[in-house]
Amino acid sequence: MEQLIVARMADGRPEIFASVQGEGVSMGVPSTFVRLAMCNLRCRWCDTAYTWDWERFDRAASTMAMTAEEAAAAVQALPPRNVVITGGEPLLQRRQLVPLVEALRNEGYRFEVETNGTVGPGPLAELIDQFNVSPKLAHSGNAGLRRIVPGVLREFGTTGRAWFKFVVAEPGDLEEVRAVCAAGGIPPERVVLMPEGTSAAVLNERGQWLAEACAREGYRFSTRLHILLWGDRRGV
Repeated sequence: MEQLIVARMADGRPEIFASVQGEGVSMGVPSTFVRLAMCNLRCRWCDTAYTWDWERFDRAASTMAMTAEEAAAAVQALPPRNVVITGGEPLLQRRQLVPLVEALRNEGYRFEVETNGTVGPGPLAELIDQFNVSPKLAHSGNAGLRRIVPGVLREFGTTGRAWFKFVVAEPGDLEEVRAVCAAGGIPPERVVLMPEGTSAAVLNERGQWLAEACAREGYRFSTRLHILLWGDRRGV
């Protein structure tokens, strides 16, 4: 059986932990997070670069392989029954995720997947309760990489279970948000805007004008609750 490549905590344990969802429409929901390794994009402000940047981080120290059964046992050891699969880009391992999701769904677990929207849901399309799709804007710095794939965004939209979360750094980004939504057929009521930042000060400063923009445009607003509560650190 194929194994999942999971991010590893500093103490050597897999990065599977209990917290509350910090972003998007489920913000505040008690959740068990499963952080997978590997990504097909290279965002300059990525706060989980240890899952993919092998020039700056040691791959053996930052990742580990787990069977679906091992990952399920780690999830079951924690109280929250809303499971957030994140990364990295978890849909690079969509096939390997199927046994884990199927096993836990049979026990009443609910699943969210965090994705950059460049890889379709594939065999997970009918197994995931909520897709948190976060297309990357130009300020992410993914020069030369295909960061916007309109056909894939439309595929997520047809599930009826996708929300589209955009990380916004400055007011000028809103024009690009509108263009991506037009290309991907994304209605305003399915859009969530979130300020870019890894400190409470930056999030609060950007959040003020961004919330006002959401009120004008008909978008939802999200902050980064985990950053406000615990700062920029892992396992929360």
